[in-house]
Amino acid sequence: MAEIEKQIVKIEQDIAAAFNRRDMAGILGYFEEGMIGFSSTKHERLHGLEALRKTFQYYLQQSEKVEFALDEIKVQSFGPVAVSTFYWSVTVTTSKGEHEIPGRGSHVFVEKNGQWKIVHEHFSRSHHRPELWDTSPG
Repeated sequence: MAEIEKQIVKIEQDIAAAFNRRDMAGILGYFEEGMIGFSSTKHERLHGLEALRKTFQYYLQQSEKVEFALDEIKVQSFGPVAVSTFYWSVTVTTSKGEHEIPGRGSHVFVEKNGQWKIVHEHFSRSHHRPELWDTSPG
């Protein structure tokens, strides 16, 4: 794996760890102030760190415990721009039990002054249930 890809994967893992610690400053520190994107929690476009903070707080306020996990992080780099795609899951635990929300996401990173910052985020919930689409015989 190239050095840029390693750096981006580490950033993605650091964001997940910060989310699980409920460390909002730790999460938002990886995003550019003017970031723009889409959340899995609402239809409207997110613009700026305050809007992003609200969407993260939505999940954190839903439960006593929240665990955010990433899987199959893939990174493509194009000079000072990199794109990360991944599958994610958020597991929320409340007095009613545990509930997992699966999804997929992407981040567009731009390198500025030697630091990678996220300028675009797109998260969507996964509605695909493979067991409903299995067409193999038997």
